[in-house]
Amino acid sequence: MSNSALTLSGIHKYYYKGTPKEILVLRDVNLSIEKGEVVALVAPSGAGKSTMLHIAGLIETADLGQVSLSGKDITGQSDAVRTKVRRNQLGFVYQFHHLLPEFSALENVVLPQLVSGKSSAAAIQRAKKLLCKVGLEERMTHRPGTLSGGEQQRVAFCRALANEPDLLLADEPTGNLDSVTAENVFKTLIELARETGLSAIVATHNLELAARMDRIVKLENGQIVN
Repeated sequence: MSNSALTLSGIHKYYYKGTPKEILVLRDVNLSIEKGEVVALVAPSGAGKSTMLHIAGLIETADLGQVSLSGKDITGQSDAVRTKVRRNQLGFVYQFHHLLPEFSALENVVLPQLVSGKSSAAAIQRAKKLLCKVGLEERMTHRPGTLSGGEQQRVAFCRALANEPDLLLADEPTGNLDSVTAENVFKTLIELARETGLSAIVATHNLELAARMDRIVKLENGQIVN
């Protein structure tokens, strides 16, 4: 069995393909993330970082190249298969938490589990366990609007981990937070990854945080550079 959580092989991505304004966003991207490895993705704005994460997360498709998760080639699979893989094997966290405002912290973590077919009792138990792990046991019944930025982002991490994914994709997860809150959220991420054996790619502009991950990958002009 492959020890790689994610492998990107020869990924190319064009926007406006075949038009006079064709833009090559990613060119021959090759990357392998081992199981249990937490990797920092560092890139200037416009370098293709979000596009690369979207391709790795099966949200967008590459024009050339192969995407493999846990050793299985996902390239060319149907939308139904990609949706199932996304739901069961991948977790997503963004700069803005995107929590559902009308639901409590607990309900936001329960909902993705119900969608995947888990029973209500099991989903609630899992959600409570995660929220307690990140220090939100007293805030479970609160709606996002009554939580601080750091609390909202911790709920977002719990939601991303609710279905026990193999790989977490985080796009600037601390970019909208002050330095102290960012540090606390980052520590939560690392602790959760270490405890669960989760693999993660964390896109960040914070070089201090990036240096504390297992490895730094740099993306410039659509290419991974050494």
